Amino acid sequence: MTSHAKRLPSRPVILLMQLGVLISFFLIWHVLTATGILSPFFFGTPGAVLARTWADFASGVIWYHLGITLLETALAFVIGTVAGIAFGFWFARAPLVSLVFDPYIKAINALPRVVLAPIFALWLGLGIWSKVALGVTLVFFIVFFNVYQGVKEVSPVVLANARMLGASSRDLFRHVYLPSALSWVFSSLHTAVGFAMVGAVVGEYLGSAAGLGYRIHQAEGVFDTVGVFSGMLVLTIFVVLIDAAVTMIEKPLLHWRPQDNHGGQH
Repeated sequence: MTSHAKRLPSRPVILLMQLGVLISFFLIWHVLTATGILSPFFFGTPGAVLARTWADFASGVIWYHLGITLLETALAFVIGTVAGIAFGFWFARAPLVSLVFDPYIKAINALPRVVLAPIFALWLGLGIWSKVALGVTLVFFIVFFNVYQGVKEVSPVVLANARMLGASSRDLFRHVYLPSALSWVFSSLHTAVGFAMVGAVVGEYLGSAAGLGYRIHQAEGVFDTVGVFSGMLVLTIFVVLIDAAVTMIEKPLLHWRPQDNHGGQH
């Protein structure tokens, strides 16, 4: 394992390789549409998609819709994460509560979120809160199950030794449970970011008057494939940026965890 880790390329080389994959994807897309193998009407062209995206940002037309989607994403992410952490710790530390509510948690998690979207729209209207609620249902369970597992992973021997040394419940939470769960929390946050935006966009797509999901739906309604792919590109860019921000926050908080040689977390 150690020798394999030492053979990994440096971080700049990894970034160049990732960029190479992206460029290769656009080149293949361009060749397939330029040669007629794929119809530009149904698949667009990379040049047209990039030009549309640039024009939308330059004209400012997309900023309002992007702001709405990012606000919904942020609210869903924060609310879902806080609730997931709180309930995850509670259920892990209260076995009776966990046993009683276990079937209900699994049943609710199994519900298709698309089914919930119109219900939230009926309850909360077509404003941002129906989209936030949908995003919360996605984020909550991801964080909840990871925190629950992280707390459960704490070694009974470590707990017994800490109690022998006179650790209080607060000390156990701060020095034993929290470090154990923190790695699991941040692992879930990388996934939760994407799901928070998925919840916002799906909610906008099914019923809204603003947001990137609304714009994608409008473009799809007039067979504007370039507009659809442009909206998807913007979503992808900002999910990557938000995930990078989570990674920046994660590194100093998990400084005690062993890192690979190029500093990557995943």
